[in-house]
Amino acid sequence: MRNRSWIMAAVATAGVVVGAALYVDASETGHADVDVAASISPSPPAEDWCVGTRTSPADGDAPDDSPLNRTLARIDKLAAGRYADVYTGMGVDEDADAADVWRIPSYDFDTAACDAAEEGVKLRLHPADVDRRTLDALAERISEDMTRWDGTFQLREVGVDERGFVRVGVDDPKKAEPLVEKEFGPRYIEVEYVDQAYAAER
Repeated sequence: MRNRSWIMAAVATAGVVVGAALYVDASETGHADVDVAASISPSPPAEDWCVGTRTSPADGDAPDDSPLNRTLARIDKLAAGRYADVYTGMGVDEDADAADVWRIPSYDFDTAACDAAEEGVKLRLHPADVDRRTLDALAERISEDMTRWDGTFQLREVGVDERGFVRVGVDDPKKAEPLVEKEFGPRYIEVEYVDQAYAAER
């Protein structure tokens, strides 16, 4: 499964300016094609699901013009519009022609999302207790100053996980977790070890 809602800020090696990058698309829903399959666990079974019945138009010439991607684009619009207060995130399972959607349970959103799904596309709907805008704001606060903890621990990544929390990657979780949670609160934060990010050689 490809996570499509990852925001990352990485500390480069010595001699390279510390960088922080937000990966978001034009819809500003935090929907990005970043492959983090190796760093996330499989999705839990969905409480609710549906299979799309919407008639698919003829595929265009673009390689990414498919029933699944058109469905994702429609859900992005729902998430950026009237359902922003319940949408949390979305992951993509291309092999199964499916998407996992996390949201604060909402009958209206579920109905709209399922209506947006094209024929054969499966949506697996998972419960969450926070909206994406809250997670984005929290991630931005944590990543504002990547070097603030230097000397105690190294903050290496800050990412919004589509399942409903902010992933904070550090070099020493035991030292980092109490300090991060004291500063930003314990809710919606998971602190974990990540390797050093290295700048690509030219």
